[in-house]
Amino acid sequence: MSGLRVVPAWRHGQERLYVCLPGGGSVAWYDRDSSRVNLLSEDREADVLRALAPFLTGEVTVGPPPVPTRGELARLALHPDDDLAPNRPGEALHIALERDRAPARRLRADPRHRALAAEQAVGDALDGLEGAGWRVLHSLPLPGGARIHHLLIGPGGLFCVGTLAVRKQRVRIADPMVTVGRGAPVPLLRTLRADAGRASFALTAEVRPVLALAGAGAPDPAVAAPPRDVRVLREADLPTLGRLGGVLKPADVEALHALARDRHTWRRV
Repeated sequence: MSGLRVVPAWRHGQERLYVCLPGGGSVAWYDRDSSRVNLLSEDREADVLRALAPFLTGEVTVGPPPVPTRGELARLALHPDDDLAPNRPGEALHIALERDRAPARRLRADPRHRALAAEQAVGDALDGLEGAGWRVLHSLPLPGGARIHHLLIGPGGLFCVGTLAVRKQRVRIADPMVTVGRGAPVPLLRTLRADAGRASFALTAEVRPVLALAGAGAPDPAVAAPPRDVRVLREADLPTLGRLGGVLKPADVEALHALARDRHTWRRV
């Protein structure tokens, strides 16, 4: 049993049947009007078609989602307030610290400063990939107060990069739990997968999750078993993502970047 389930929904006035994982992420959707099955993960094609079998009528086309057309991109002429491209790494933390400054005297440092430094370090590393044809967006807001720390778009595909400040602390990973030093375990991988799934839904393209461990001298994490579908990279290893390719053409990268920088894209999630 694949565990996939079919969920009907309406999007832009058209009925779609979404094929969802047990955890809630989408792997494909079926457009009745166009008789097309759009796959976000090609290795699940057989399972997707099996789940959709009771709903398919006539001949259908199966393949990856179409890239936005020039006409669709033309409608993305953005008001400055809706353009997320200028966001700095950790933009939301910058704003929070400016609005709610920590008391001058406190026993422990404000953890938001450490989180901000981590997002800035990871953001700088990802920005360094732009010369190789990649595009990066930072601090993308999601409904409900969540946000995507970094979205990387390039020849190797799309990556939702979550940042974790670790410095020289030991990191232990037992999917989906992540433990830093002597802290309590947190289901960080589950949250990261959910964010990547929401990004896939918004952009109608497969977005893969990455956990970036930020901090000079961060040791290799202790991993009980390789996490399912989540890359775990130290800050120093992030440039390896730039060597990936064969997924998106330059025009596709620019089209998806134009779509992702629009604030309204994320309000639909």
